[in-house]
Amino acid sequence: MSEDDSYESEDDPYDLDSGPDPATFAAAEPEPPIEEADNPVYGVGIGPGNLEYLTPRGLRAIQEADVVVGFQTVVEFVADETDADLLTCGYADEAEALSEFAERVAAGERGTAVLMGDPNHSGYQFLGKVQQVVERPVKAIPGISSLQIAASRARTPMEDTRFVTLHKSGSLDADLDRLAEVVGERHLLVLPRPFDLMPGDIAEFLLDSGADESLEALVLERLTHDGEHITRTTLGELSESAGGSGPESTPYSDLSVLAVRAPIAEEERA
Repeated sequence: MSEDDSYESEDDPYDLDSGPDPATFAAAEPEPPIEEADNPVYGVGIGPGNLEYLTPRGLRAIQEADVVVGFQTVVEFVADETDADLLTCGYADEAEALSEFAERVAAGERGTAVLMGDPNHSGYQFLGKVQQVVERPVKAIPGISSLQIAASRARTPMEDTRFVTLHKSGSLDADLDRLAEVVGERHLLVLPRPFDLMPGDIAEFLLDSGADESLEALVLERLTHDGEHITRTTLGELSESAGGSGPESTPYSDLSVLAVRAPIAEEERA
């Protein structure tokens, strides 16, 4: 599981062709003023799953909730931090869990949805689904993202970096083109999509788009967890792991972030 829990799956009942992308719905307008007295619904980014990176504000929204909804692997990280009823789901029963969540919120219960990482880093599809079913604004509480951890480990300042998430439903052509436009000129931070667009596949695409095979690449796995591992390689070497569409076809975890560093001129190093 990576930052987002909404990438396309054979078991995902949501059809992007049948209506607007819920991420577009969530981002359609700025979040309106929401007062605590309005009994708001919260969308909490729980960080990379290590509770040391869960913010105090996010923790309070989870602890004060009557009902918490989220994908099972996400909810499990915070289950011991709250006495709320936990509505867990996968792709097959996502709509059912969200419907029950909406009914309980409508009855006056305090509701919190939990997402990996930060809702602003590829979490808008689930946030939008929550907002659609509760039919009210959802107050997003940002979290520490694995992207922020990766940027620190790879020393790729956000202001010098292009970030793209491939961990979502729908066509990814425009997202991949955004990477190809600046590879070698700006640092890249990429959330791969398990398992058809893993780090090797992204490297292969960038090379086919004209990138230099000697560019430094880092695959950062399981950040902040036991077993954290960073592979330091080049774009050319990384592309050798391209191909396949299952976990057995890649040496890398689905909990991965890819960083591709742009060269730094010698005068800038001085």
